[in-house]
Amino acid sequence: MEQAMRNFFLFLSKNKSLNAAAKKWGLRFGATRFVAGETISEAIQKVRELNEKGLLCTLDHLGEFVFSEEEANESADYCIMTLEAICASGVNCNLSLKLTQLGLDISRDLCLRNMRRILEAAKKNGNIFVRIDMEDYAHNEVTLQILDELLQDFDNVGTVIQAYLYKSADDIEKLKDRHVNLRLVKGAYKEPAEVAYPEKADVDENYKKIISQHILNGNYAAVATHDDQIIHYVKRLVEEHNIPRDRFEFQMLYGIRTQSQIELAKEGYRMRVYVPYGNDWYGYFMRRLAERPANVAFVLKGMVSK
Repeated sequence: MEQAMRNFFLFLSKNKSLNAAAKKWGLRFGATRFVAGETISEAIQKVRELNEKGLLCTLDHLGEFVFSEEEANESADYCIMTLEAICASGVNCNLSLKLTQLGLDISRDLCLRNMRRILEAAKKNGNIFVRIDMEDYAHNEVTLQILDELLQDFDNVGTVIQAYLYKSADDIEKLKDRHVNLRLVKGAYKEPAEVAYPEKADVDENYKKIISQHILNGNYAAVATHDDQIIHYVKRLVEEHNIPRDRFEFQMLYGIRTQSQIELAKEGYRMRVYVPYGNDWYGYFMRRLAERPANVAFVLKGMVSK
């Protein structure tokens, strides 16, 4: 039943008609739990509130289905406006983005031009760090290639490594001497067994492996998880190897396990919240519903109470 529900919401997340309709609805049906707002100013205000609780942030301007050069350039412009707003407001916040939003599926050169524009703007606005989110397996290798090219000119950029892929440990080893700030995740896309571990237990073990590998390589790790077992594993690992707390951080999604985020910050750990915003929220919202039945129950409760 749970898997059927997950597949149902993942299917809905790709529905272009519903995505278009959602832009007209505005944030509703419980989406405000997981999305910080539709505008930059709304998002900055949420970031400010999180900062006041001792939490670091990264902003992500949501976007799906970019099919034209004009849309890709507009998305890049919005990223630059977000960087300028972060700098002007003085909040403690990074930027996260997806290469497909910047035109990767249209033209690699277009995407690379937009990334360079964004990283230049990030430099000018206080050297803000920019995280390239990792997408599905079809975009994995080209994302790493683009990162490698950008690292030749910029030091304020990093990406994501997904534990469910067989290749992840090798990718970390290749990046070892580049000293890249990596977000380490389990992985959320549906991939075939040819490229990804099909069993959760194997993903969890590989996750621990790549966390240890990257941290012990001496590089900065952002461990993005809501899993208490993984959090406890990281705490033991860094204590055992005397890893300073400014060499790693925990990350969680906005609206999920909020109290745990605050508690980690109070314990003295760097805790960063992934804060999505924008009017193109539908696909992201559907994927959050797919993750846990409890999220669906929350939304239904909110709809009944309206």
